[in-house]
Amino acid sequence: MSNKFNNPEAVVRVEKSGNRFNAYDSDGNKRNSEISTHTRKKAFNENYILGRFTGSTGRKYWRRVDESVVSGLSGAGNTNTTSVEVPSDHAEVLNFIHNSYSLKPKGLMMNELKWKYLVRSGVRGKNIMMTGPAGCGKTMAAKALVNSLDRPDFYFNLGATQDPRATLIGNVHFEKSSGTYFSESVFVKAVQTPNAVILLDELSRAHPDAWNILMTVLDYGQRYLRLDEQDGQATVKVADGVTFVATANIGNEYTSTRVMDKALMDRFTVVEMDVLNEDEEYELLTYMFPHVDADTLSSVSKIANLTRVESKSDTARIGSGISTRTTVELSGLLYDGFSLQEAAEVSIYPQYDDAGGVDSERTFVKQILQKFCDDGSNDDLFNEEEVEEATAA
Repeated sequence: MSNKFNNPEAVVRVEKSGNRFNAYDSDGNKRNSEISTHTRKKAFNENYILGRFTGSTGRKYWRRVDESVVSGLSGAGNTNTTSVEVPSDHAEVLNFIHNSYSLKPKGLMMNELKWKYLVRSGVRGKNIMMTGPAGCGKTMAAKALVNSLDRPDFYFNLGATQDPRATLIGNVHFEKSSGTYFSESVFVKAVQTPNAVILLDELSRAHPDAWNILMTVLDYGQRYLRLDEQDGQATVKVADGVTFVATANIGNEYTSTRVMDKALMDRFTVVEMDVLNEDEEYELLTYMFPHVDADTLSSVSKIANLTRVESKSDTARIGSGISTRTTVELSGLLYDGFSLQEAAEVSIYPQYDDAGGVDSERTFVKQILQKFCDDGSNDDLFNEEEVEEATAA
């Protein structure tokens, strides 16, 4: 029977909180991690309910359903992304923090201690900075914290901001009928929202003007934002309970980032994300892609681990290891019917320099892949020029 005639496995209604669109099931659980932002926003704007269905391949998807269809249904079932009301009594806060590991989504690979530390920092209104290599899950962890706390939340990607003053303060506009007027930014509204969680993504890529504006906002002794574009240069106080969560890539290999100002760094509690080991990588991939061959996913985990170990050695032949973001993309290609070799060709090899022939980073990575490609296509791992050079050597 076609899925369109079946009852949905779960249903959600979308509500707007700050500048985010949150999907809640009938038990009050937040299901944002399962539904794209576009789908949630469309459901909110057109005021309809979303239902979850399973396709013929076993893949889950969400689509619009009529309220009459879901009337009387028990609802959404269990989920790993749960939001709860944060208590205020100290004993209750302690209990909440130390029992919070159940709030961590299963798809986020983060050990219990660091998750509790992250939750504790959020509950106590600390400024949090998530650091770690590219593709290790910093933004995912930050969003998981936001989704776990029953608080209004706002998202700002500072790495994509060309005009930090417009993003963080606002703009002066002119209309012929009314003359010049000041329009506040969404960020001004965000900092005035009590107990809000404000995500500052890609802070290390932000323009220094953004850092200067944020200095007083993040300082526990000041906590204000000056609207110097407005007449009278009004000062806006940061509301009680506001938590700032930033993500940053720190290191010489991130050439598009800036060296973080020490004074700005000191305003944050740093939570460092760990690079996954082979077993953790495999656990994540099998959770995300249960219909992909387990042995192939094991090979992907081993390949990623080998590159990470090599990149950290004293005699490293590659500058960086394969990130978890890349292994997830590669596994998605496997799910869509690509072979391991084909998936590596488009998702892994372009990340490594091919200068130097047989001594290049790309050739080294291809040699690692060759050990795991047993489908009879090993000879095609290298192009003709590479084979000739290897033969001549």
